Amino acid sequence: MKRFLILTAAFGEGHNAAARGIQAGLAETAPEATVHVRDLLAETFGAANDLTCRGYLQLINRAPQIWSRLYSLIDRQTEFRRAFRWLAPVRYRLAQIIARDQPEAIVSVYPAYGHLLDEILGPSHGSRPKRVVCITDSISINAIWFRCSADFFLVANEQSAAVLERAGVARETLRVFGFPVHPAFARLSESRSPHPPWRILYMINAGRATAPALVQRLAALNGTELTVTVGRDEKLRRAIAEIRTASGKHFEIIGWTTELPQLLARHHLLISKAGGATVQEAIAAKCPMIVNQIVPGQEEGNAQLIAETNCGRVALSQDEVISAIDTAIADNAKLLREWSANIAKISRPAAALDIASFCCHPDRSEAKWRDPGELL
Repeated sequence: MKRFLILTAAFGEGHNAAARGIQAGLAETAPEATVHVRDLLAETFGAANDLTCRGYLQLINRAPQIWSRLYSLIDRQTEFRRAFRWLAPVRYRLAQIIARDQPEAIVSVYPAYGHLLDEILGPSHGSRPKRVVCITDSISINAIWFRCSADFFLVANEQSAAVLERAGVARETLRVFGFPVHPAFARLSESRSPHPPWRILYMINAGRATAPALVQRLAALNGTELTVTVGRDEKLRRAIAEIRTASGKHFEIIGWTTELPQLLARHHLLISKAGGATVQEAIAAKCPMIVNQIVPGQEEGNAQLIAETNCGRVALSQDEVISAIDTAIADNAKLLREWSANIAKISRPAAALDIASFCCHPDRSEAKWRDPGELL
């Protein structure tokens, strides 16, 4: 029986979304396999890790320029072992898991693990377990992702593969599968009307104090139908509900949901931040996007991907968002239809299934197992 280990961390939803997608892909592709998804930072540091995750979210939302400078500093590093000394307990736990479970492949969807695996197993030379780094960002890819040893680096698009190749990553180690969204995206049926009203989905993210004002303006647009997601933020839900009552315009307000694939499939346009999972799920669902928030560093490339492929627009102010929508739906939605055609060309909704199949049939299947036990 094949065993797979997927390593993730809760610093941004994109990592966990990718881990869940690959896990679900393996469940369909190799139902007999054993698949473990582990957040070893959470397991090792507990409450301290939770506090660090909250601090990270506060930093990127309230002081993005500070995060931008830190991101650039990390990107300039050429060696990460010294920086990761504080992760020694995580490295020890990981070595124990590898020695005990002997996985066929280890898939890292968070960049720190690749460096810890180098310390445990040494440079990758095709030995088992196969090491796969699944990069969850596009285009603006920090060096921490690829300045480690791996058998393969998986990226979401050719633009990202070109970035890594220019940075010195060997082309034969690169694989372009798309972002591993949940396989449910591969089973979506088209449910968008080719006629107005044009359905707009506004996914509000943390740190958007101005969101209610934008909702008020979106509700007033002619020829559109609005849906707003508020997650688990009950205070925000009440504020949006008050706007709905005052405006006299009915629109749907949705809390936390597992039905995001279906939501995207029935809307013509998404408004949200340039998060890795958000952008890639919109692409998988063939739903054009207006990016209204970008975290400096890792999210810049996601926004660039939307703009360069003409699958939507970057609009960072409320006036720009409203103007972008007006332009998109003008002239019988000529521009919106163009965005829709373009995003369909780059959509890879079955990426998780393709990645799972790839992991199940390694190119180096005859490789000898390398025992990490002596490093425990």
